[in-house]
Amino acid sequence: MNEKDFIKSEKDSFGKVYVDINYAIDNIKPFIDNETLKQRKYYIKLPVLDKYLKLIETSEEQNKNKGVFGFLKKDDSLDLVKNYKSQNSEALMQLENCSKCACLNCNLTCNFNSCLGCRKNSFIAQCDHEKLNITHHNSYYLNLTNNKTGLSERYSVLATLQDCAEDKQYIIIQNMKNADEKFILYYYPGLSEDTYGEITDAEEFDYIAAAYEAI
Repeated sequence: MNEKDFIKSEKDSFGKVYVDINYAIDNIKPFIDNETLKQRKYYIKLPVLDKYLKLIETSEEQNKNKGVFGFLKKDDSLDLVKNYKSQNSEALMQLENCSKCACLNCNLTCNFNSCLGCRKNSFIAQCDHEKLNITHHNSYYLNLTNNKTGLSERYSVLATLQDCAEDKQYIIIQNMKNADEKFILYYYPGLSEDTYGEITDAEEFDYIAAAYEAI
């Protein structure tokens, strides 16, 4: 990808994220208090995106003004864009996820963990605003002992679910060496270590499985 295409791609992609998030803030601001608003990750991280877009615009303008002999002129604006993105990659990635999150335009007061329980590179894919929400994760992996083999194996986390009515959390994982091997477990987040438990109630298991498959 050449410089011009890179700048256009970044401007289009993150420009949309910026518009979506600002639109959401304008929508919910009249209905929630400042303390709640400040708990929204996209609100506190938005200045990072604002600066990134300004760097992109500067680079775009300098590229337009190069003229026929632009290749003779030194232009470090693209390096500034790429360096800034590299240094703030986690925040920018989170803002991309926030723009897809079910919490983005929500102004309800709820009992879910919401932003306070959000892992990096994740977003709430679905929420019924009362009982259950489902969070999708990218690049979230676990090393767990397979009870069948007794060996430590690596699993990809497909989703976590929170049932605030029953005060329970669940995790759905997939064996990275065997895609057909999936598990639904109780999920107990801890300060230093998370733990997991087997679901023995068939009806409860089916309910969580159906909720995940429905999204």
